[in-house]
Amino acid sequence: MTVEIRDGRFRQVVGDDAPLEQVATGFIFTEGAMWDARTKELIFSDMPGDIVRKWSEADGVTTFRHPCNKQNGHYFDIEGRLISCSHASSNVTREEHDGSITVLAAHYGGKQLNSPNDVIVKSDGAIYFSDPTYGRMEGFGLLREQEMDYQGVYRIDPISGEVSLLVSDFGQPNGLTFSLDEKYLFINDTDHGHIRVFDVADDGSIAGGDVWAVVEGDGDGGCDGLKLDSEGNIYCAGPGGIHIFAPDATGLGVIQIPEVTANFTWGDDDLKTLYITASTSLYRTRVKVPGRSIS
Repeated sequence: MTVEIRDGRFRQVVGDDAPLEQVATGFIFTEGAMWDARTKELIFSDMPGDIVRKWSEADGVTTFRHPCNKQNGHYFDIEGRLISCSHASSNVTREEHDGSITVLAAHYGGKQLNSPNDVIVKSDGAIYFSDPTYGRMEGFGLLREQEMDYQGVYRIDPISGEVSLLVSDFGQPNGLTFSLDEKYLFINDTDHGHIRVFDVADDGSIAGGDVWAVVEGDGDGGCDGLKLDSEGNIYCAGPGGIHIFAPDATGLGVIQIPEVTANFTWGDDDLKTLYITASTSLYRTRVKVPGRSIS
């Protein structure tokens, strides 16, 4: 068995088992998985290697960006442009349709951001990103002193481009995702091993922040990538693999991965293939409930 079932609903979401296929290996530390439905390619980062790669059934693994300022999380905006978080340069960028790169956020309050880590885009075009300190560590980024005295989560306004601080009381904010109706924003905290939930106001600001679920179990790894499937189940990278929670916060179970798991996304035409970035490898498995289309 490659799963730990904690609630019977797991079988309707994932299945009785989740056999893993190692798609590729030999990387340093993989992250930032994002499926491009238009090209049927998987984009993912190898941060310490300073490379963003692509994978497809036809071509296997190819280089997408090198160097890349040790980019981590990626997401497509509402125009299909790739938004990326750069650890080494502490910024959030957008690749324009002509291939040029626009810096969307690099500073706040006159200080350089810590190291933008993960990013999502709301249906109105607003960009939300987490800003822990991992990219100021050797290997995963560029070793340097932190200018901020907190680790926050930010919003980039879709019209003005203004960067606003949403919340700053995290140990290390990491993965984030909206509920299906975008009324709630879920953000996990790697230091504290839990997922928090915030109310999203009409102006894009957030309030609340109660602990929604604790991510615990056997195995190595901590809270990292966080995404929602098409039925509102939340997947979160955590100890031992990928933890799945029902919309009511019940822990359904864990897809067990043999390496520390950082991130994942759904791909293929039916969005039922779960692509998993886990340390030196890229894995995939099949689930029953499809993910949501992002590209």
